[in-house]
Order: sequence, then C-alpha cells, then structure tokens
Amino acid sequence: MKKSGLRIVTYNIHKGFSQFNRHLMVHELREQLRLLGADIVFLQEVQGEHNLHAALVDGWPEEPQHDFLAADVWQSTAYASNVVYDHGHHGNAILSRFPIEHSFNQDVTHMRFERRGLLHCKIDLPTGQKPLHCVCVHLSLFARSRRRQLDALATYLESIADQDSPLVIAGDFNDWRNEADTLLAQRLGLSEVFGGQGGDSGAPGRSFPAKRPVLRLDRIYVRGFSVKHAKVHSGKPWSKISDHAALSAHLSFGP
Repeated sequence: MKKSGLRIVTYNIHKGFSQFNRHLMVHELREQLRLLGADIVFLQEVQGEHNLHAALVDGWPEEPQHDFLAADVWQSTAYASNVVYDHGHHGNAILSRFPIEHSFNQDVTHMRFERRGLLHCKIDLPTGQKPLHCVCVHLSLFARSRRRQLDALATYLESIADQDSPLVIAGDFNDWRNEADTLLAQRLGLSEVFGGQGGDSGAPGRSFPAKRPVLRLDRIYVRGFSVKHAKVHSGKPWSKISDHAALSAHLSFGP
C-alpha cells in the first residue's frame, strides 16, 4: 500500500450509460476512474451481463463491466448480481489493488420488486494491519426497507469482524434523510468521511444528480482510519458518465 495512505472511491455507474441511457459511457468511465488513483473502488449498478446490449450496442465490452474497468490496474475483483433477468444481470462490485481473501453477497431484499444485496470483501493489506473489511451497498428507495437492510448489515458484521478491525462501507445509500449515520456509528463505530475535517470546506457530500448535486445519496463510512481528504466529483466530465457523482476519500490508519 502507498505510504501516503489508502484511497477509496465509490460510484453508482448507471450500468455504464449516461443519464437517461442515451450513450454508452463505460470507456470514459474507465479512463476517469484510473485518473483518481484509487486503491479500492466500490461500484453499484454494474452490468455483469446483458446479451441484448452485447449484440446491439457499439463498443460494448466483451467481458463483464467490473473486469473491463479493473483490467491492468486493480488486480483483484469481486462481483455479485442482485437483479437477474432473461438477458442478463447487474449488481455491486469491488475492485482492489490488494488481494481479496474472501467475498460474500448478503441478500437483504425486503420487497420482491426491489432486489438488493450487500457485497462484503475481506482484503489483505500489505501493511501488517488486520485485514480490511469492505462492504459495497446499494440500499432501498424506501426508508423502512433501508432500516431493515442496515440492521441486517450491522448484525452480519458484528458476527464476522472484530470490533477493532478496519472497516469501510461505501455505496449508494439512497439515504436523503441521513438516518444511516446514527445506526452505523452506534452499532459499528463508523463515521462518514464528510462529517469531519476531511471533506471539502462546507461540502456536505451531495452526490445526486451529478450535474448539480442536491441529495446526499452516496456515502463512505470508515472505522480505524482518519480522513485526510474527501471530495465529490460532480459536473463535467462526471455528469456525462452517470446520473450520480463519484465520491473519493484519502485515508490514513489511526484516529
């Protein structure tokens, strides 16, 4: 790992298409992600397979999107499909420069028409530190379902990770009411990267819509780290790539 710390990015990539699905943007997405220099990337709405797009859309990658995005940069990947249909599936993915020792997709579907899963990875960091637990989330649009999903997530992590293990939970929380902060702080000792001095001055971490964000849908929560810097990547070119902005955080171990 870099001496300067650990760099995290989370991004809802809208299945590789621009807002309103007008243009395939997965090639531009790969270029912009690489410019951020992240060690670990949390991705939501990743297209694992789509036979119709593969046959009809010019430039559609031959491999699944997470492998296409990771190629030659992030040596270890994990993907879990949450929504499956006749012509393909999509879900969450984690890309890592470091070995992923273990991955598990926790099914937290509350309503049949809204399939949701939480992708957990245990990552081996070359620092002598305990393994890093990472969870990529894409929560429900409905508050009641989000509460149940967060409770299930906390219960799972309490059962498999030591209380002092480093932990990063990132993704699309759909949590415009900001209810996740309290539960994740009380149950898991997590803090949001924009909640302290690490964020841009005065920036609340608004991420949606990407062109001019007003809602705080996307988050990065951490435990066992201090935040050196956090940033929302909105406006051009990001607003041409997805309807969400990307978030990044530069972390260092310790309080």
